[in-house]
This record gives sequence, C-alpha cells and structure tokens, in this order.
Amino acid sequence: MTPETIGADCGRTLEELSDYLHTGSSPDAEHLRNCPQCQAVLAALRRLDDLTAELIALDIRQAGSGDEPWLQNILDHLRLETRAGRAIPLAGAHPDDDLSETEGAVIALIRTVGDTLPGATIGKCRLHGDLTTAGAPVTVHVNVTAFWGHPVPALANTLRSTLSGALALHTELNITAVDITVTDLVEDADGATRERIRK
Repeated sequence: MTPETIGADCGRTLEELSDYLHTGSSPDAEHLRNCPQCQAVLAALRRLDDLTAELIALDIRQAGSGDEPWLQNILDHLRLETRAGRAIPLAGAHPDDDLSETEGAVIALIRTVGDTLPGATIGKCRLHGDLTTAGAPVTVHVNVTAFWGHPVPALANTLRSTLSGALALHTELNITAVDITVTDLVEDADGATRERIRK
C-alpha cells in the first residue's frame, strides 16, 4: 500500500514526518523545516505524542497499545485536515493585492489553540460555508476529547470562546457559530477508562 500523503501541494507522508520528528534527521530536512503544511503536521504529531504519554501514565495496558479507536480517529482526521484545502481571500492594502490563507492553515490554528486548553484535545475540525467568498457566513464544527476533572459544559464554553477569539484575531472569516461536540471522555476511576459517549 502506498503511504498516504498529507496533501497534493506537498507530497510528504505522515510516516516521513513522524520519522523526522522522532529521529531529528531526514534527507528532506530543509523542506520539512520551511514548509507550513509540514510544520502544521509536526505540531499536531508533537501534541499527539504528549497526549499519548499522558494516557500511558494513566493506564499503560490500555493506552500503550496505540490502537485506541479515538486515537485512530485523530490520526485519520489529521491526514485529511493537513491538506491545503480551499483558498480563503484576505483583504489587501492595495487594490492589486491578491492575498489568501488556506483552509488547512485555519484548521491547524483551531487545533493548536484548542490543544493548549487544559482538559481537552481536538479531534475532527471542519469549516462549513463558502470560504472562497469574503464575508460569507462560516460555521466551525469541532469534536473534542474531554478529560476527567474538567466539567464538560464549562470546558465547551471556554473552548468556544477561545477559538472565537483566535479566529477573529488571525482570520477575516465571518464566523457565525462554533459548534463543540464532546465525542470521547477519558475518566480516571481506579485506573483510566475510556468511554465513547457520542460518535
């Protein structure tokens, strides 16, 4: 089977990036250091490594195998989300300016900001709406894994507020809603258990 690339514009695979992350060397190291797509994937893989380490500390037997369904879900969505996607127009200072940012860059922002919030890690991220038309309404859908000890309603509200602020600061999207769905709950009760509470 041919390894799946992270996007047509780049052509690097998750396996290549994972090897680079864990060994620090690659024949393609200069590209990996300077490619925004590769850097977004590397940041997500670092967070995934940190998350896996936390879960191993909670329960080596369950988390150490690396084949948890929710973990595979994150990897599957990561392959999709690191593609460049649609071009989102940006206003320029000059009429001849042709500026844009990619859908993949915005999703990477959502994932990075969301993963800094204690008690949660980001799963699937999707932007719904006409991204190619300036000012068109856009809805953000984010799936989240929540951790024991963090009340879910408060966590969702904080995440929604944090993401809304980051998107307003770093993009020109007309965000009309940020929908949060808690898809997994990791609970520490006499050893970590993982309960799928919503697909």
